[in-house]
Amino acid sequence: MNEVTNVDATLLRCFVAVIDSGGFTSAAERLGLTQSGVSVRMRRLEEELDTRLLVRTSRRLELTGEGELLLGYARRILDLNDELVGRLKNPDLTGLLRIGVADYLAPISLGRILKRFRTAFPKMRMQILTGLGQTLTPAFDRGDLDLLIAGEGETLTDGQPLFEEDLVWTGSGDGLSDGGTISLVTLPLPCRFRRAAIDALERQNRPWTVSLQSESISGVHEGLRAGLGVSVLPVSAVPDDLERLDPPAGFDALPSMELHAFSPKRRNRAADIFVEFLTEELLESSIMRRRLAA
Repeated sequence: MNEVTNVDATLLRCFVAVIDSGGFTSAAERLGLTQSGVSVRMRRLEEELDTRLLVRTSRRLELTGEGELLLGYARRILDLNDELVGRLKNPDLTGLLRIGVADYLAPISLGRILKRFRTAFPKMRMQILTGLGQTLTPAFDRGDLDLLIAGEGETLTDGQPLFEEDLVWTGSGDGLSDGGTISLVTLPLPCRFRRAAIDALERQNRPWTVSLQSESISGVHEGLRAGLGVSVLPVSAVPDDLERLDPPAGFDALPSMELHAFSPKRRNRAADIFVEFLTEELLESSIMRRRLAA
């Protein structure tokens, strides 16, 4: 009979933390360990599997082929572990969870998160409302939502910070460098992405006009695909078929944006768990985008 090697989930969690945080020091802070403690766990994992998982280059840690293979399995194992623990610790998690989600986020991550949540808590019913932050805010203020995922605004404040990412210029061509009037494809005010684009152009004394204003992110995407202009969007909201544009020399860097979770004062365990799933998915998506761009 072949000897079976049981991989310690604690070691797998340490391995994933090292990859997601970009190094041993950040992983140690995330896990509440010393850097040497992380190093010891990584050595134990490599010894248990009898393979090299990481290679340190002059700039960063890189996965070996075996490490890349393990990462996918490790995430699935930890997902199952956490979902099992969640179901055992929350056997009575039932009822209705009402969530509002900014629609630029929905196409990127929402499907996987909903699947994970439904697998972990099949007795929970869910209602999902997507739209612009300013259109979702009234429903939240009326108490019609248990959770709202959006950027902070004039009326949305004191949310739980979840994730920060860059804003970038995007479009279907080189729409910034011809020196003429810039055509903007954008969401309506008070959209932060629109404000960032206009502020950047006005700092450069570049004339601009709004060629298309859409009430949804999908409408902005279609306008960009049609060549109607350029836009400023979060990295996660730029589809693969639209290029990220490098602004001409002299343009200031665009600001970053921060996604927040807004909850009523009354705590909701189901909403808290959904936020945990969302944070993990956003972090994983960010890591993958950085790898693809490298």
